Amino acid sequence: MIVRTSPAKVNLCLRVLGKREDGYHEILSLMQQISLCDELTFAREDGLHISCPGTTLPADRENLVYRAAEAFFARIAVPPAIAITLRKRIPIAAGLGGGSSNAATTLMALNELFGSPLSREELLEMGTRLGADVPFFIFGKAAWAAGIGERLSAAPPLPRLWFLLVNPGFAVPTRLVYQGLNLGLTNGAINYSIPRFYTAGDVIRGLANDLEKVTIGLHPVLEEIKALLLANGADGALMSGSGPTVFGIFSDEKSTRRAEQRLQREDRWSVFRAHSL
Repeated sequence: MIVRTSPAKVNLCLRVLGKREDGYHEILSLMQQISLCDELTFAREDGLHISCPGTTLPADRENLVYRAAEAFFARIAVPPAIAITLRKRIPIAAGLGGGSSNAATTLMALNELFGSPLSREELLEMGTRLGADVPFFIFGKAAWAAGIGERLSAAPPLPRLWFLLVNPGFAVPTRLVYQGLNLGLTNGAINYSIPRFYTAGDVIRGLANDLEKVTIGLHPVLEEIKALLLANGADGALMSGSGPTVFGIFSDEKSTRRAEQRLQREDRWSVFRAHSL
């Protein structure tokens, strides 16, 4: 049996460059793993069994962890023989990549547990088939993601960043948000230079998310959350992914903790303190 943590991510920068003929969108995004994590336990057992105690998540092919395990065993051509327990802490459908992270962690843990039959490149390719954000979590470090998220390049090392994440408690379908962009089809090559982020100040100045306006239009409370984070000491605030989670970036743990205490008094939303990994 092995136990692995499965981290969330935030998008420090998310630009949507155009729509593709296959229905996906071309993006460029700076993605950062954070210390808010789920936990997965893997134990050998005949068949394929998934449990997600304390949640309403399905335990069948509707669950991305199940599909990741199924794909792994199909790839190595052996019968499934695993029981996986997923303990969630990352909010579901929250713009934090929890499901993708769980799938990536499953692929990597199973590969380790069954003698490393697959290379990192093979795991990345499998991850792309499961979901656009899955390869990032296999990549395992802060990265610029291009294409639909599958083309990854390591970002320059950043100083530790402190985050306060506020989740309002409702889900936002990613597809609905992208549909709200109303972008035309992308024609020809896309040329977009990657911003250079080296310091916390660079990150603050570069915070951007092209999906934010769409999601805030659907849920104006997110604008209120951003304002509260800034009023409570955040140097910058942004929605992550397609939302609805909003994060603030703070200069140190003490100021993050202070803001956490204040926003928890609101007793309206889920609040999480985290740092970059």
